Amino acid sequence: MADLKSTFLNVYSVLKKELLEDPAFEWSPDSRDWVDRMLDYNVPGGKLNRGLSVIDSYKYLKEGKELTEDEIFLTSALGWCIEWLQAYFLVLDDIMDSSHTRRGQPCWFRLPKVGLIATNDGVLLRNHIPRILKNHFRDKAYYVDLLDLFNEVEFQTASGQMIDLITTLEGEKDLSKYTLSLHRRIVQYKTAYYSFYLPVACALLMAGENLDNHVDVKNILVEMGTYFQVQDDYLDCFGAPETIGKIGTDIEDFKCSWLVVKALEICNEEQKKLLHENYGKPDPANVAKVKALYHELNLQGVFADYESKSYEKLIASIEAHPSKAVQAVLKSFLAKIYKRQK
Repeated sequence: MADLKSTFLNVYSVLKKELLEDPAFEWSPDSRDWVDRMLDYNVPGGKLNRGLSVIDSYKYLKEGKELTEDEIFLTSALGWCIEWLQAYFLVLDDIMDSSHTRRGQPCWFRLPKVGLIATNDGVLLRNHIPRILKNHFRDKAYYVDLLDLFNEVEFQTASGQMIDLITTLEGEKDLSKYTLSLHRRIVQYKTAYYSFYLPVACALLMAGENLDNHVDVKNILVEMGTYFQVQDDYLDCFGAPETIGKIGTDIEDFKCSWLVVKALEICNEEQKKLLHENYGKPDPANVAKVKALYHELNLQGVFADYESKSYEKLIASIEAHPSKAVQAVLKSFLAKIYKRQK
């Protein structure tokens, strides 16, 4: 695994070098330094799960055949396109959410010399993806499918982000619209498509598959992405900041979190009143009251129950799939996230 990660990181260096010498732009030392620093700060810093899983998935689809150097490079390049997409979303997301930390360091826009230049950096990150695809996949039969895939998933993610943002509008804070079905829609579009479906779809295209024949795989991965986001919502409140790399602010931000949706489902009128009065307020005293209510309602137990039920359901769906190779891909994804702590 460490070996795979170092190979993967080497590909990042190659792609970055190409982007910093892109002939479509006349570079100056200052602009090159800026983009160089911006990329290093935002792209390779995470767990790299999304990117690495393109390589993993492709390996499973090749059913144990040794990958050629070219295949390793190309699957890595696609993996990095997803990491670039992730960086673009996160840079802009942090500005929209007024976040302070990301991956254990200050958000990019919080750096003194950066500020709102970060919005243009986000646009640049997004534009690097088609540059990478053009450089390495232009001659492939599946090139257009790749472009379509990235464009569609980006559209789905931005639309999910929009539902999330308009749901938490200042001055329109209405907890009564927070339901499991709204939570599910936000999660499906904002997270599941790009984090779960996209890496596998990239591997399927590289393996010569037609994505129209794999709608069942997409559905299972979207389910998995939903489960992943519920874990995220749980960790935002109950995870240790030093473990998860950020300080959770879902309560202050009036987020349509799985926890508040479940709390609204199971609480009595008095507890509901307490939620309405304290949820979405920045004061730590209000946040503490919400957290105390979560404990009182035993949301940790409710989550543990949800986690084991989701796992059983996912395993059953995966084992119903006719292809053993595809089953292996899906099981490897599930193994990575089941009972995660960060």
